[in-house]
Amino acid sequence: MFPVTGTSVAHEQRWRNWGGTAECTPARVLRPSSVAEVTGIVRETAERGGTVKTVGAGHSFSPIAVADDVQLELSGLRGLVGVDGHRVALRAGTHLHEIPGLLAPFGLGMANLGDVDRQTIAGATSTGTHGTGLAFGGISTQIVGATIVTGTGDVVTLGPDDADLAAVALGLGALGVVVELTIECVEEFRLHAVEGPASADDAIASFLDRVASSDHHEFYLFPHTNCALVKTNTRVGADTPVSGPSRIRRYIDDELLSNKTLRLLCEVGSRAPRLVPAINGVVGRALSPRELTDASTKVFVSERDVRFREMEYAIDLDAVPDALREIRALLDRRKYLVSFPIEVRAAAADDLMLSTAAGRTSGYIAVHRYHRDDPADTAAYFADVEAILTGLGGRPHWGKMHTRDAEYLRSVYPRFDEFLAVRDRYDPSRVFANDHLRRVLGE
Repeated sequence: MFPVTGTSVAHEQRWRNWGGTAECTPARVLRPSSVAEVTGIVRETAERGGTVKTVGAGHSFSPIAVADDVQLELSGLRGLVGVDGHRVALRAGTHLHEIPGLLAPFGLGMANLGDVDRQTIAGATSTGTHGTGLAFGGISTQIVGATIVTGTGDVVTLGPDDADLAAVALGLGALGVVVELTIECVEEFRLHAVEGPASADDAIASFLDRVASSDHHEFYLFPHTNCALVKTNTRVGADTPVSGPSRIRRYIDDELLSNKTLRLLCEVGSRAPRLVPAINGVVGRALSPRELTDASTKVFVSERDVRFREMEYAIDLDAVPDALREIRALLDRRKYLVSFPIEVRAAAADDLMLSTAAGRTSGYIAVHRYHRDDPADTAAYFADVEAILTGLGGRPHWGKMHTRDAEYLRSVYPRFDEFLAVRDRYDPSRVFANDHLRRVLGE
């Protein structure tokens, strides 16, 4: 039955995600350019008992997008659909880094972002991508409308008052192919950023106060040291003058130091792990303060060229300081040699069924390893940190590495079975299933 008219097809094309943690060879790779083509692909696949998995930019570390049969790639469904006040409709394959240019003519911006913008809007929201700030939820909370092709090939359009939107806005790719999203945007704004070194002890002890008193606060802990990098962003008007380091200085800081130097040091650390504590100490002591004001997207987003593997958990906000102290003690006790910093953020509670912040104000702890570090050591480190965070009722980021299954996830998500009921209606034949979704959601 392939190809559907107008759909490009690739055979035996090996796919691998950005972090190198998941790969597959789909039987077909299809690139539809219309909703009608998506509908045709889903119906034909369902009729023969096959499966369809949609892939965005491949920035998830979990195997959530692995396709055994048909891989659907939505680069042909990108761009702006329309603007109605602050509500902006976007095709699902639009990359986050493309959105500022689309919004600029209307004087609009997205309310909050994470620190990476390579993902597609559908991929980012389907996996629960988030930034930081106690007044702001993840990107999925900005969704006020969606159009999705279900497992029966039906096209369903949802608005802000539709109960199913609480599932579809963060649907893990388990409910259907999201083809269009409507985002509630805000007036464009700039951010005044203050970044600088702090002791890890102080960054941990002051975290709760800082997130409560700041628009956006986060920090990075350097393992095996008492060093941290603290970042605080304050929202200011779009007419606030751009200020701060010159373009050349920012290139040096963000590209040469944050990427090229980091890559070199991680390479050294992966080849000679015993040097990692000394390297981290040098990096931590070399941190210097800086202050700048710029467009929100230019401050929120950082270039991430150094490949790594990541696990992140959401826990109750108040539990973050003690959890971090326990992780630092774990590093000392188990003698792990970790070159990548630990990232700490926060987000507002929301009411999405499978949001990591569902029903509770949340703190996020993310641990990373360089992609060339010893895989067994990485797995052991992640497992030990995971044990600490699951002991606190932690919820794993859907797009990052973890070992949880449906039994555990049901215990930490009050609306887990509600989501499964929506899944039964939207995809009764499990056209959108893969091994990962079977593990985290059940059959």
